[in-house]
Amino acid sequence: MATFLYRLGRGAFRRRGLVALLWVALLFAAGFGAATAAAPTSGSFSIPGTEAQRAFDLLDERFPGMAADGATARIVIKAPEGAKVTDPGPKAEVQKLVAGLRSGPGAAEISSVADPYESQAVSQDGSTAYASVKYKVSGMELKDATRDALKESGDAAKATGLNVQIGGDALMAAPETGSGEIIGILVAAIVLVITFGSLVAAGLPLLTAIIGVGIGVSSITALANVLDLGSTTATLATMIGLAVGIDYALFIVSRYRVELAEGRARDEAAGRAAGTAGSAVVFAGLTVVIALVGLAVVNIPMLTKMGFAAAGTVVIAVLVALTLVPAILGFAGRKVLPAGEKSRLLGRAKPAGAEPKANGGTRWARFVLRRPVMVLLAGVIGLGVIAVPASKLEMGLPDDGAQPVSTTQRQAYDLLSDGFGPGFNGPLMVVVDGDKALADSTAERIKGMEGVAAVVPPTPNEAGDAAVITVVPKDRPSSTQTEELVHEIRDSSGSEVLVTGATAMNIDFSQKMNDALLPYLALVVGLAFLLLMLVFRSVLVPLKAALGFLLSVVAALGAVVAVFQWGWLGSVFGVEQTGPIMSMMPIFMVGVVFGLAMDYEVFLVTRMREAYVHGERPGQAVVTGFQYSARVVVAAAVIMIAVFAGFIGASDQMVKMIGFGLAVAVFFDAFVVRMAIVPAVLALLGHRAWWLPKWLDRLLPNVDVEGESLRKHLAAESSRSAEGPDKDRELVDA
Repeated sequence: MATFLYRLGRGAFRRRGLVALLWVALLFAAGFGAATAAAPTSGSFSIPGTEAQRAFDLLDERFPGMAADGATARIVIKAPEGAKVTDPGPKAEVQKLVAGLRSGPGAAEISSVADPYESQAVSQDGSTAYASVKYKVSGMELKDATRDALKESGDAAKATGLNVQIGGDALMAAPETGSGEIIGILVAAIVLVITFGSLVAAGLPLLTAIIGVGIGVSSITALANVLDLGSTTATLATMIGLAVGIDYALFIVSRYRVELAEGRARDEAAGRAAGTAGSAVVFAGLTVVIALVGLAVVNIPMLTKMGFAAAGTVVIAVLVALTLVPAILGFAGRKVLPAGEKSRLLGRAKPAGAEPKANGGTRWARFVLRRPVMVLLAGVIGLGVIAVPASKLEMGLPDDGAQPVSTTQRQAYDLLSDGFGPGFNGPLMVVVDGDKALADSTAERIKGMEGVAAVVPPTPNEAGDAAVITVVPKDRPSSTQTEELVHEIRDSSGSEVLVTGATAMNIDFSQKMNDALLPYLALVVGLAFLLLMLVFRSVLVPLKAALGFLLSVVAALGAVVAVFQWGWLGSVFGVEQTGPIMSMMPIFMVGVVFGLAMDYEVFLVTRMREAYVHGERPGQAVVTGFQYSARVVVAAAVIMIAVFAGFIGASDQMVKMIGFGLAVAVFFDAFVVRMAIVPAVLALLGHRAWWLPKWLDRLLPNVDVEGESLRKHLAAESSRSAEGPDKDRELVDA
């Protein structure tokens, strides 16, 4: 494979105009498709195999239209102190608000507006009421004019002295990330400049990553409606595509500069960079693809589609690194080198055999080799302590109660809790597949349960063979008491009684994600173990890589639990409301961080393996690997931490949690596991680190990621061309 990639990289360098034109054409084609496609929706959401999903399917069959996924809004009205919403003045304003929604701007997208006085949506003390609004389309599909009309109706009522707040998903919009994301990109640019000492070399990974992400995300947008991809799919693809795109280009450019420093012609340096670092990029990309495609084991269609779409973006990033990066290096010339390096390569080279100056990576590696046990124990114990809170992990899906207190959604949530009880924000929907007698007896049985605040009488369908019972819990939707109530209703009922609704769906979703975590880990880590065994021709190195990754992920989960569930340092990170960890967070973090961790593992250890194969002792091979790769790995990790940390400033709690978790996980994995634990373990193992049973060595195909076959191939070519100069190379290098 190294030989093939060498030819691919050198060919892209020599035909750089054609290669660049093809990628630009792809970018414009994908952009045109995205611009002409219909706007993406929120995507359909289903949880196959759960009781909540079976209940929704039954609702769709017996109560047509009731299970529709159109947007909803609750306009919560609280009277001024000492007044009631049933007083003539406030009542007139509320009815005016309802009438305005029914006939004003945006009414065409509204399917129904419930008058609070007709639907008995007034609290017992008369202080609070709410009007329910149902829309014909999802929250992401609502027109801006419709949202504006909803907000303006609330503002008009506020002007009369009423406290009006709006909850529900009708106001759903992309979360604001503030300036944090911009700062993250600026930090990435600064790190690249410091790493390469050249603006051209620093800008190249950013440029190629943006092109790759542009093609991937535009393709997702163009196909969003055809494939029913949710609006969050593009966000995930952007995050991962930028991460791996910058990393992969960084690896290729770094190796290209090393090859130039050794006196190679520019086309030869590009080919060798693609053949060596490119091999690491291919296998690192495969591990990311495995992690993302592996989301299919969860058996939630939305997650499966997100995983496949993001995996496609990673494949594009790999192809960009192997073809577009060498092509742009051809255009850049020697501008990718610092000024001092340019002059040295033009004739003032260092004396042959001179010892290279020890850099920070070399000094750190030698320190670890002198004290491997101390470094190993410090790293493992430190991460182990941070991982302790993960044992208390509670998962759930956040509702409006997790929103910042300054938002109208959170204030509407609090007003409903104060006026009607905490459980009113998450009522349960009990679907009875039977006649009126069964529905009535079920309602009476549920009334006697301890966690129930109220039970609405059964509502039968037209045929009289099914009914819906609304149950209001005493506790808030995300509480363990409400979860216990759901299980109690299910355990005490037969198969003809099903519990659903947003709260029950969240409980089932969280349980399914929890059940899928271990199988997902086993699949991803197992397949990656086999892949890394092919790369490193070793059993212990892949095992060490997998165990180190698990340690960093559990430690990151511990940090997430401590901050977002327990509230430690919550004010520092803008956490306004503690609660369960988002159900998708652990499995999502495993997939993303696993891919990035294996990037660093492959790039760092491949250079060690390369040195070991060419005769260096195990300890010296570790030093060599750090000498050439540590700076690049550190730069890549700092860039990713900066990009992910930018999301901590988001207004949305979920985005904030994802940004924090990924930033912390990358920090632990790159700086503690890869830069400390890995060299310590390799130092202790010595030659045994590269041991592979002979029978297994014969079975495994030789992928030659360290480029041994490439060196033999190039040596043979060199001997054949020794009779005369390579005119083509002279022309290219001129």
